[in-house]
Amino acid sequence: MYCGSMLTLAADIDVLARFGRALADPIRCRILLALRQAPAYPADLADALEISRTRLSNHLACLRDCGLVVAVPDGRRTRYELADERLGHALDDLRTAVVAVEADRTCPDADEKGCC
Repeated sequence: MYCGSMLTLAADIDVLARFGRALADPIRCRILLALRQAPAYPADLADALEISRTRLSNHLACLRDCGLVVAVPDGRRTRYELADERLGHALDDLRTAVVAVEADRTCPDADEKGCC
């Protein structure tokens, strides 16, 4: 029973680590938030986020590798969207939870330690 529990824990950690890796870069965060609103084509995303298409392509590849976005063929073009609609809800929940904690400032010496 302990071994099975450890395997589940390892899988959970891997999932959270991939999510954390995706959120570790501000551009990837902006891409995820844009795709939370609606699917988009790379050229449109690059223009909206004011980044080069090459840079966007690299970030989209990372997000695909993390399992957070999918590329959907659409004729000659490829549209990107969140891999699962629950990811949009998770982003909203995470953002509002962080804002709530930030407002609460439960870490009294946060600025001194630089932890928040």
